[in-house]
Formats: sequence, structure tokens, C-alpha cells
Amino acid sequence: MKTNKSFAKRIKKTKNGKLIGRKIGQGHFNAKATGSKKMQKNRTVEIKMSNKDKAQFIK
Repeated sequence: MKTNKSFAKRIKKTKNGKLIGRKIGQGHFNAKATGSKKMQKNRTVEIKMSNKDKAQFIK
């Protein structure tokens, strides 16, 4: 099975095998947001996935 490259480019794999990426839906409508809200949107979160799904998206 091929790796999903478009998804793989948006996440990183840590040394311990965890997947880290940005929260979903945080890229638009930021003009009215305060600076603190913008910084909160820029944070990364751990992506929960089964081992089967990890094998498909990350190699």
C-alpha cells in the first residue's frame, strides 16, 4: 500500500513514535483574533491513530 504523501507532509514522527501535527481547522479567519488566540492556534497536538493507520500514512 502506498503512503499518503499529502498527509505525511503535515505531521512529524517523534523519537518515541508519536505523531505530532497542528489542530484541524486553525488556518483561516485569524484576522480578528487576538495575538494570544493566534499563538494558541499555532500549537501542535498529538494525533491519536491505530498502528494499522500509522503504517498506511507514515513509513
